[in-house]
Amino acid sequence: MIRAGVVLQARMGSARFPGKVLATLGGRPILAQCVARLGATSGLPVVLATTHQREDDALCEAAAALAIPVVRGPVNDVLARYVQAAAAFGLTHVVRATADNPAVDLEAPRRALDLLCRTGAHYVSEHGLPVGAAVEACTTDALRLAHESTADPYDREHVTPFLRRGRPTVWIETLAPARLRRPDIRLTVDWPDDLAAMRDLHRAIGDGAPLAPLAAFIEAADRLRGRPLASGACGL
Repeated sequence: MIRAGVVLQARMGSARFPGKVLATLGGRPILAQCVARLGATSGLPVVLATTHQREDDALCEAAAALAIPVVRGPVNDVLARYVQAAAAFGLTHVVRATADNPAVDLEAPRRALDLLCRTGAHYVSEHGLPVGAAVEACTTDALRLAHESTADPYDREHVTPFLRRGRPTVWIETLAPARLRRPDIRLTVDWPDDLAAMRDLHRAIGDGAPLAPLAAFIEAADRLRGRPLASGACGL
């Protein structure tokens, strides 16, 4: 029996932009925006995977306000946090998301999960969406295998590199829907300038921005830049 959920990784101690996941966007924290978009059409429960650091107590409080459960684990061993979250909630399949992507595609979690289940692959990623709009999906068995097989700090911090190497796991990389293939557009929040750009996009979209389809963010980005850019050009 398949039991799937979104595991959303977040921590306050970002080296590039500390506290960004609780920065305000559209009148609410980025974390809340991510949770709402990840669950809006997928029907999947969302679990927050954060750390034992005292500064991340604030994330636990925010999660409680959003009525989502929390798992706490190591700071840099994010892979361990994912394995812990899957075990805690009996998940057989996991959609991986990060809490600095407040314009994640509403349809991406279900697309990735459906492809994973339909093909019997161990890991699915999607190519071509704007930066920050995609998610990944994998089986819990694959996560456990990675957890038991690699001690590389890069693998453990970034969760899925072991799976992307494709042995012994089966990795499917699929193209995003054609209308959404805009990798030249940047919709993630790594730096304060990214947050300013996302706020501009929200203002351009209007009141419906928090749950606007990804196409609306793409259209707004093009309006703000004056014209669509060719794939591969510099984004916002």
